[in-house]
Amino acid sequence: MSTSAETWAILLAAGSGTRLASATGGERKQFLSLDGAPLYWRSARTLAAAPRVRGLVFVFPPAELAAREQELAELFQRQPLGLPWRAVPGGERRQDSVRLGLGALPRECGTVLVHDTARPFATAALIRRVLDALDAGAGGVVPGLAVTDTIKLVDEAGGVRETLRRSELRAVQTPQGFARALLCLAHERAEAEGWEVTDDASMIERLAAEGLASPVIVVDGEEGNVKITTPGDLERLRPQRTEEPVTGWGYDVHRYRLHENESPARPMVLGGEPIPNAPEVLAHSDGDVLLHALTDAILGCCAGGDIGDHFPDTDAAHEGRSSAIFVKEAQCLARERGVRIVSADLTIIAQVPRLGPHKERIRANIERLLELEPGRVNVKATTEEKLGFTGAKKGIKAVACVSALRTWKA
Repeated sequence: MSTSAETWAILLAAGSGTRLASATGGERKQFLSLDGAPLYWRSARTLAAAPRVRGLVFVFPPAELAAREQELAELFQRQPLGLPWRAVPGGERRQDSVRLGLGALPRECGTVLVHDTARPFATAALIRRVLDALDAGAGGVVPGLAVTDTIKLVDEAGGVRETLRRSELRAVQTPQGFARALLCLAHERAEAEGWEVTDDASMIERLAAEGLASPVIVVDGEEGNVKITTPGDLERLRPQRTEEPVTGWGYDVHRYRLHENESPARPMVLGGEPIPNAPEVLAHSDGDVLLHALTDAILGCCAGGDIGDHFPDTDAAHEGRSSAIFVKEAQCLARERGVRIVSADLTIIAQVPRLGPHKERIRANIERLLELEPGRVNVKATTEEKLGFTGAKKGIKAVACVSALRTWKA
């Protein structure tokens, strides 16, 4: 395959889905809802995220083409995928739908992926494996899984004719990859000679047997790349709750009061702990630089914006306010969004005052504030070796890293 040729994907969404009709109320499986969009959209998003895919062709039931085109236009407006797309009517058989999809490909397309949209969980890594094998010279590439059950070949009466060797068997999946010209040739032959096949690789296998194509290669498939086929498979489409780690980072700075006429000046407080004999800080609230950084880090864990969005220093209601309130309100927002804080690592940077004697009390205070068990919060203090504004004793800064677990509806 020429690496300069464009790769397009044909997404097959024209099937009747008769085996699931009773379980879905007559709705075709490729149009069932997943994450607030039709099932086929998940495959479109995955294929569009593959760097080498340059366009998408959707194949829909002929009677629904206009409605599905409108639906696609709305989906692309809501979530642009950054690729050109086309929609065409499908045919009576799967191979007819592929042939019609091939006819909609642009001239620049040299490589094509064919994917069943009833397999919504294929990954970008799988797409890359298929295309890499195609680059290496395969006539066609299919993902496949080793067969774990013993497979027997039987006759029409159910009699066993042969026990097949599992080591030589693979259960194949999509997307399957092909050179466009070769796949077009295969479909022309199939149409002219009346071939009946269940996948496109079967056509290329026939051409390879005649010496007209390189062999079809099987690459590793994915256990999760299942095809929605039976009523039991529908459970995979229902919202699931998954928990994953997230990290938030916060940074804040306050100037020291260096002149009598500077205001508003606040006694230094760090992590809710008063620091005696320390420079005063200029701040609208209580000026707790460490809790301000912590607030931003918590908001980072839940994509909640920053401290200025929620507690602007132009709001008189926050004048002199305890920064512990900011932390608790940010924590409430994080909880509403499914975030559970598990640890915090905090660093204070200042030339003065000396903070070593205060670190343990600050740490314990923040553990109480975050409702964490002992050992979940770490507080560090350092200088910048008399460099910068902190080294010149003009101010103080703090950074905070919060680790959390966020529960999502998948």
